[in-house]
Amino acid sequence: MPTLDLPGPPGPTRPPRHGRAAPAPRARHTVRRRLLPYLLIAPTVLALAAVLGYPLVDLVVLSFQGMTRRELFSGAAPPWAGLTNYRSILSDGFFWTVVGRTALFTVACVVATMVISLLVALLMRRVAPWVRTAMTGVLVAVWAMPVMVAASIFRWLSDADYGVVNWLLGLLPGLDFSKHNWFENPWQGFTVITGVVVWGAVPFAALTLHAALSQVPAELEEAALVDGARPRQLFRHVTWPVIKPTAVLVTSLSAIWDFGVFNQIWLMRGGQPEKEYYLLGVYSFIESFAVNRYSAGAAIAVLTVLMLLVGAVVYVRQLLHLGAAQ
Repeated sequence: MPTLDLPGPPGPTRPPRHGRAAPAPRARHTVRRRLLPYLLIAPTVLALAAVLGYPLVDLVVLSFQGMTRRELFSGAAPPWAGLTNYRSILSDGFFWTVVGRTALFTVACVVATMVISLLVALLMRRVAPWVRTAMTGVLVAVWAMPVMVAASIFRWLSDADYGVVNWLLGLLPGLDFSKHNWFENPWQGFTVITGVVVWGAVPFAALTLHAALSQVPAELEEAALVDGARPRQLFRHVTWPVIKPTAVLVTSLSAIWDFGVFNQIWLMRGGQPEKEYYLLGVYSFIESFAVNRYSAGAAIAVLTVLMLLVGAVVYVRQLLHLGAAQ
């Protein structure tokens, strides 16, 4: 019996081989998801660019000019100086002395901050919950203390006439610290200033490290203890690898903050710091507003920012590394 070939249902139409297909809804959704974070962060970036970007650009321009008091009061445009300010500063031996002093001060503050903060964080992990709560409250109170108040307290503690430190040291046999001026010797003076800086930096670092310690798996520590690991081995091989990214981030931030210290030195020296107490921030301020070398002070500030970018690069790289690990 012969069969009839009936036309079947029309098949799906295919776009022309050389034509352009319409974008799929999934592709449009993916594009929106990729652009959404940038759209959300755009207002913040624009606000930071307006608040911080313009002063930074104006600072860089000022460092290439020859601003004096005459141009400042008259409003006239300062003459263009080019690289004269930078040549003068970079060829000045005192500038490099201040740079070395700032670097040494930063290292001392960061090391002291991280060691004390890590010990405090480990202690908070071992104590009872109510003690941990009390320690957290004390750290938050110290963190909230204004720098002016902290500097006033440390000035009273180290006062030559009524200082508590001199009184306590005088109680030790064979020591006489009556009327001892801690700021007569810059090494002793910077020890007191380092105490002020570390005092204000420990709460943030300790609380952050304590939060990182809470992420250490308890089963790993128990297994290491069962295998006979000592406390030092336990910290080195189990605890430290977990908290290392956070510790590096806190160290980078502390280095950036301590490298630009100004308020503590200015307040501890009563607004008249001696040259032996100049750090880069103080040196830039003195050159700008005490000596009225505004462009030279701007050049010192620009060089300080460039040095701080090294620490900022380390901080950003660790943030990206931490984000990729998660």
